[in-house]
Amino acid sequence: MDAARVDSWLWAIRVYKTRSAATTACRAGHVRVNGDKVKAAQQIRVGDELRIRIAGFDRILIVRQLLVKRVGAPVAALAYDDRTPEREPQAALGLRDRGAGRPTKRERRDIDRLRGRNDDHLN
Repeated sequence: MDAARVDSWLWAIRVYKTRSAATTACRAGHVRVNGDKVKAAQQIRVGDELRIRIAGFDRILIVRQLLVKRVGAPVAALAYDDRTPEREPQAALGLRDRGAGRPTKRERRDIDRLRGRNDDHLN
């Protein structure tokens, strides 16, 4: 086997829970092979670069092994090389605990200062 369908491969390596979810992602344009948007039936080969947009972030995978049947997670991890850059953790600025009540005037000013809002108009 020298080629496999992109939707079948994405399902087999456990990027998507179902093959139909992988097909839908291809139709929506969330999957690119070597920089080009692809249809679900597009054939991929070893060495191809896939960019998959999931939850607003791109995952970059290099095909190392072709799979068409769903396999266990340890075997699936060997079928690709993950080149996705690390995401920076998002800091929650000015978030309060649920049920903490309304912020006091002082707390509200601190929250505005953290968020970079200018309070010069108040003086």
